[in-house]
Amino acid sequence: MRKILVRRIKIRKSRLQETVQRQTGIRLNDAEIKKKFSPAVLDLGDLSAPCREIEAVAAIFDLSGFTRFCNQVDSYLAIPRFLNGFLDWFFEGVRKGLTEKRNNGQTYLWAGLPVMVKFLGDGLLLIWNARGMKEPQICRLVATLYDLCRDYRSDFYPGMSLMVNKPPAVLRCGIARGKVFSVGGGKDYVGHCINSASRLSHLGSLTFCFPHHGFPVREFMPVEDARLFTQKYVTIRGVGEDELVWVVGTEFERLSEREKMLFRDLENIFV
Repeated sequence: MRKILVRRIKIRKSRLQETVQRQTGIRLNDAEIKKKFSPAVLDLGDLSAPCREIEAVAAIFDLSGFTRFCNQVDSYLAIPRFLNGFLDWFFEGVRKGLTEKRNNGQTYLWAGLPVMVKFLGDGLLLIWNARGMKEPQICRLVATLYDLCRDYRSDFYPGMSLMVNKPPAVLRCGIARGKVFSVGGGKDYVGHCINSASRLSHLGSLTFCFPHHGFPVREFMPVEDARLFTQKYVTIRGVGEDELVWVVGTEFERLSEREKMLFRDLENIFV
């Protein structure tokens, strides 16, 4: 009787596979992997839903120096303490700025709350639906957001400096008005308006800037607020050349001569 020899072959994993499994110790099938890592983790809702166009005011707030702050020794202790204090202060400031008390003692909103607030890692994006807002309300909103940036430096920063080492010293803001489009039925928004606000929040070393277009300052902003701002022409990357913007007059005067050369006055625009 003939003997049949059967050789058992052991399939060995590649060194890379063995290393990955040894490092992670995680075994998932395809369905589990897709469930854990797919567009759903972005929480953007139904991405197939049609976009809805709204007229908006977008404001980008940027914490200048936040990356440097995060790189300090023991930043894992300082970052939570700073963000907890900053976000509480910021939201309270926006709420107070958008409300007023009437003669009956009750508090009312003089403008709507933002339809979206988004944490950007080193700042915040706020979007208001401007469709029902009047021009005086929009100008008043600009003044309110400027007060927030000013109060950060004068009120919030000194106190926070006693709690954490070298927190971001400046809160910058860029504002724009235009169309935005909803994503996922309003879970998020995209649009040129948001991009413009982002560019204006990083205009040289200025801390506050907004365009002339869409913000009739001379006609509708209270005189005590309007006198804070001055008009300049400047080229904004991704937006256009010789864009007319409003900047804080005292801030502009403190710029270096080199930075001032990036801006032009009305009488020099056609030279």
